[in-house]
Amino acid sequence: MNVFISLVVLFICFIMLKSMIQFVRGSSVQKKESSRERKFSLEVFYTLLIVYSIVITGFALIYFILSFQGIVLVEYGELKQPSVIASLIHSFYFSGVTMLTIGYGDIVPIGIGRLIAVIEALIGYILPTAFMLRLVHSQIRQTKNL
Repeated sequence: MNVFISLVVLFICFIMLKSMIQFVRGSSVQKKESSRERKFSLEVFYTLLIVYSIVITGFALIYFILSFQGIVLVEYGELKQPSVIASLIHSFYFSGVTMLTIGYGDIVPIGIGRLIAVIEALIGYILPTAFMLRLVHSQIRQTKNL
């Protein structure tokens, strides 16, 4: 059972990493973007939205899967054993709050969950920077092509 859970977690990490790398590299979005002359690209915005959704969902699933091995998230300082649905909801909520802010403190990770939360928060800070760098890079390229 532990091998299966480890493989699932590694697969989720692979999908998240692949989507972030594709976003940073700019795969097909940059080709479409270079032929247009606008300041804001909806394609890049939608790509960023999808990447955020994938990363939040991936980390939520990691928290959820690890909750079967023991308690990973503590709510209001109390160790609870929520139902499966409640655990899934808490995992998504915690993942979204950690990715988009830095957390509210109502749900706190313990054990390995702390390291995972730090990694998720770091990604939450890096993605907007990558988004801005991509926009600046595409603007510079459009300027050189004119």
